[in-house]
Amino acid sequence: MYALIDGNNFYVSCERVFNPRLRGRPVVVLSNNDGCAIARSNEAKALGIRMGAPWYQIRHLEQEAGLLALSANFALYGDMSDRMMALAAGLGHHQEVYSIDECFVDLSGIRGDLEDRSRRMRHRLLQWVGLPTCIGIGPTRTLAKLANHIAKAAERKPGSYPGSHAQICHLGAVAPQARESLLAATAVNDVWGVGWRLAPQLHAAGIHSALDLCRLDPALARRRWSVALEHTVQELRGIACAGLEHEAQARREIACTRSFGGPVTELSDLQEAVTDFTSRAAEKLRRQGSRAGRLMVFIRTSPFRRQEGQYSGSVVVPLRQRTDDSAAMARAVHDGLRAIYRPGFRYARAGVVLFDLAQADGVQHELALEVAPPSERRSRLMQVIDGVNRRHGRDTLQLAGAGLAGDGRAWAMRQERRSPGYTTQWQDLLEAKA
Repeated sequence: MYALIDGNNFYVSCERVFNPRLRGRPVVVLSNNDGCAIARSNEAKALGIRMGAPWYQIRHLEQEAGLLALSANFALYGDMSDRMMALAAGLGHHQEVYSIDECFVDLSGIRGDLEDRSRRMRHRLLQWVGLPTCIGIGPTRTLAKLANHIAKAAERKPGSYPGSHAQICHLGAVAPQARESLLAATAVNDVWGVGWRLAPQLHAAGIHSALDLCRLDPALARRRWSVALEHTVQELRGIACAGLEHEAQARREIACTRSFGGPVTELSDLQEAVTDFTSRAAEKLRRQGSRAGRLMVFIRTSPFRRQEGQYSGSVVVPLRQRTDDSAAMARAVHDGLRAIYRPGFRYARAGVVLFDLAQADGVQHELALEVAPPSERRSRLMQVIDGVNRRHGRDTLQLAGAGLAGDGRAWAMRQERRSPGYTTQWQDLLEAKA
């Protein structure tokens, strides 16, 4: 038996923990450069604001409906996620953190009323961390995910499902006929693993609900579509095809890409930007204990400024040996950038992608047979930089090539509506006054 714990409207809920004035009001959290809505409160959803809606299209609702918009504060959301996951792990034996606001928990062998246990966990998360959640329980991960969907919909949209399933839904405890009714009330595109590309194909085949998909012949699902869909069918029937991943899988590639806060024309400004992006990607690389053998750098103009000249360039740069050294990779990125830069264009976006990743211990063995290993002093330096930045905040130590003007850099993102770092910056800690 599995449980899926999901934070409701997570980014908005994190903001509301520290700013109670946001409660009960329509709120959206905007993406980098305040571009589009990436999180919406229930009140904002009621206004018809869709996920990904561009800010310029919904900005009029500030005056018309009292909409509040906030710039994304990912440091805050990451810290709140860590707190939530630490508590949620106590629900069962093992935990798999699936995303910043979701985790699976293994409940096998747990005695007693699992629904009551989950309800008490939900109350604890709300009381101790301040985050509202919904919990779905099922004999497979797909059914647990579906149960979570039902729990959220039953709370947000009364009448869509029986109210008894609001907040906590235990599909493993309902009678078979009742489970079929719930599956029949669920659109097939709401099933985990059925994406926007697959849903129209299933509709064309007469499969419109989760129950229709459950009744599909698994062999036909495999033959006509994929093994993944066959596993989804089996899991809807209660046959587990995958357990929890107890260790996060190392990424096969690592990217850091950003849109600029304003058009960038000078090579020097682009060099600052890609140096910063390289440092962030390298930090992630070291965190998973890997080294990169190749990297790609790209720059492009905005496709939305059709009246301006358009250009997009990219290049893959091989590294002399696999490395996790930020400075070494930044030098390679600069070589690539100079090769693709064209003057006279107003660039809107750039990025760095690390490829050909291998675990550091395997790299050491490989290098012992070919060339000298990377300098131990450089490796220790990278560890010190990461440690200082973890303790004192991002960019406390950085490569000088990334520029020293902070948010004043020409390419810096717009985050005019960002809330304080309530849990990550000493100067932003809330003060309790008598």
